[in-house]
Amino acid sequence: MTRIDSTPTSAMLAPTLLHAGQAGSEWWRDAVIYQVYPRSFADGDGDGIGDLVGITNRLPHLQALGVDAVWLSPFYRSPQKDAGYDVADYRDVDPLFGTLADFDALLAEAHGRGIRVIVDLVPNHTSDQHVWFQAALPAAPGSPERGRYIFRDGQGSDGELPPNNWQSIFGGPAWTRTTNDDGTPGQWYLHLFDSSQPDLDWENPEVRSEFEDVLRFWLDKGVDGFRIDVAHGMIKAPGLPDWDGTVSMVEGTEGGEVVDLGAPEDGSTGAGNSGPMFDQDGVHEIYRAWHRVLAEYDGDRALVAEAWVEPLSRLARYVRPDEMHQAFNFSFLTTPWSAAPLRTVIAASLHANDEVGAPTTWVLSNHDVVRHASRLGLAEPGLRPNGIFAHEAQPDEELGLRRARAASLLMLGLPGSSYLYQGEELGLPEHTSLPNDVREDPAFFRTGGTEAGRDGCRVPIPWEADAPGLGFGPTGKTWLPQPEAYARYAADTQRGVAGSTYEVYRTALATRRAEQLGSGTLAWVEEYATSADVVALRNREVVVLANLGDEPVTLPRGAEVLLASGPVMTDRSGDPQVRVPSDTTVWLRAL
Repeated sequence: MTRIDSTPTSAMLAPTLLHAGQAGSEWWRDAVIYQVYPRSFADGDGDGIGDLVGITNRLPHLQALGVDAVWLSPFYRSPQKDAGYDVADYRDVDPLFGTLADFDALLAEAHGRGIRVIVDLVPNHTSDQHVWFQAALPAAPGSPERGRYIFRDGQGSDGELPPNNWQSIFGGPAWTRTTNDDGTPGQWYLHLFDSSQPDLDWENPEVRSEFEDVLRFWLDKGVDGFRIDVAHGMIKAPGLPDWDGTVSMVEGTEGGEVVDLGAPEDGSTGAGNSGPMFDQDGVHEIYRAWHRVLAEYDGDRALVAEAWVEPLSRLARYVRPDEMHQAFNFSFLTTPWSAAPLRTVIAASLHANDEVGAPTTWVLSNHDVVRHASRLGLAEPGLRPNGIFAHEAQPDEELGLRRARAASLLMLGLPGSSYLYQGEELGLPEHTSLPNDVREDPAFFRTGGTEAGRDGCRVPIPWEADAPGLGFGPTGKTWLPQPEAYARYAADTQRGVAGSTYEVYRTALATRRAEQLGSGTLAWVEEYATSADVVALRNREVVVLANLGDEPVTLPRGAEVLLASGPVMTDRSGDPQVRVPSDTTVWLRAL
């Protein structure tokens, strides 16, 4: 057992400043933002697929939880080859999700409840059903229509080989050959993702102008910002050179690679996409232009980068004062459950972003990764699989949830902004036993079924334990089957229940706001600055202590526990001390 026997006045000293609270009143600097994956959040019309009306109906849940904003994954017109990330019309709602009027109603209702709304923008590629690509296919090589995309002649005597050796993130070649009107083979087009998602050519001024107009369309409606998909991928290296590396949804994770627990001092975990198709300097000119567009509107509108970039000093370039406002910290998401690497990535993240005056944007789960309630329950602490099959080693559900709650409380105790993925406030695990015949993720099909893909984290969430479809919609239909275990995680079984995951999250968000932790000054607690088992830091007047070791940690006498991720133990003495069990995080009043 780890003990602190020092006096209360010295037990939680934090003399080493890690981060000074930042100036600036913009809402996005310390917001807690909740990701809604529309097709899996709530179904309003009974077809088994979530929609905008369903989201509007469930806004009271988000208001009660205490989030500051929601981020909506794509709801635009799309053939849904990649769950809406293949956009056919950026200015309309897909009938699957409703209408523009439904969106307007959702936005008004959210704003009326004090919840801001961020929408997803997918600028790296369009759907192959987009009017631009449909015009490009019959057009001649070198035409303006083809100039909006990346068409190239093939290599070989008859152009039978792709223009380069790039591979799709979803598996297979990143090039598809077209067929001319006379039936002969034509040029090739680039698609870093599915063949139904052709990459745009962002060197083309027409492409840049179009997306600035798309931004204005949604800003005029009143949205509060944009999450930018593949923000690091829009500019490719000149000449599109060959590259011998491979890319995946999380760089370096193919086959479920275990990361080295001795993380580099820059906090890198192998989460950065590398190669000539990513993180080219030219992307920053695009975001400076977009920053100017948002500055035309009041209300501190925000740009959020989905950029799988390392080291963190390189990621921070996306949030310089005249570019984006937030960038997801995927190095933090992919850091294993181990004290030293967590301290390293926290320190490196804050240092890199402080250098450019930007908040750090923390995240643990989203629609592209295995839910952290399951990821942290795997036997290997650094395993990062792209989905989990039923025949593979299964996560320890109880251990995973305990660690997930502890990790979330650690994250929410850090200054900056935090993102929550729908259902994590319920403790939802990954669905690891989905039948292959219901899978929809193109990563499953393009890898020939060798990767389970992302369907397991996208299953419709449970609202009512005893209702058909667990209350997802009025008919009980769900576009993906829910595991039996989800019934015990349903929202209606957790509201008002002391110690439930939902109540832990709700209390954490309320305490975070009351104690102003999102804008706080941070320092390491001296006692644990080099501990192998404990991460402990002081944020304003709150100490956040996470016990990752096997033995309980005893708090100093008189410690006032504000919140705990799980049960703590108190001795029966006249001057009791609190013991923090393994895989548990506590917030306590600084002594």
